[in-house]
Amino acid sequence: MAKDTKKKGGKKGEKIDAPPAGASRLRAKFDSEIRDAVAKEFGVTNRMAQPTLEKITINVNMGRHLDGTKIPPNIRSTVLDTLTTISGQKPMMLKAKKSVSNFKVREGYETSAMVTIRRDRMWHFLDRFIHLATPRIKDFRGLPRKSFDRQGNYSTGLNEQGVFPEINMADVNFTHGMNINLSFANSNPKMSEFVLEQLGMPFIKPDEN
Repeated sequence: MAKDTKKKGGKKGEKIDAPPAGASRLRAKFDSEIRDAVAKEFGVTNRMAQPTLEKITINVNMGRHLDGTKIPPNIRSTVLDTLTTISGQKPMMLKAKKSVSNFKVREGYETSAMVTIRRDRMWHFLDRFIHLATPRIKDFRGLPRKSFDRQGNYSTGLNEQGVFPEINMADVNFTHGMNINLSFANSNPKMSEFVLEQLGMPFIKPDEN
């Protein structure tokens, strides 16, 4: 049985959900199948030089909900609860680096929440995102293939948190989206796309892109 864990820096006695017990099936597939497929497809036989998923960052911007210089408590708590539930970690609040009047954002004030997951938590989250969350997106036809940067990192977004089955929308007070960023090492757009597709990422079919 998995034990409750606490993130360093959290409040004393505050429990954070542990990742599911056992190794992720996606990580096992990556190590046993996809590494060999990468070597065959791109000629990169040295595993230390192959593309590797390092971390997933989930970010929710709350700037438009600012009431003066503060985010309303109900908005803040809903977002933090969402990120904690889907990641199994305690998120952190981020402060704006510069002021943007059109978005009511003021430098130095909290405007967004973020959580970064690695290792087993990352693989379990990606598995749920691919196989449980994306099929629940309304009128879903696939994720865009053009959202890679030059280093092979991939970014996508969701319009509502309710696509994750662990979120009960009857218990939340407002709907919010989120940005999800997958960060790779030793990669480029073609290799990252290949790895994600092998993992089952539901990209738009090439002829529909």
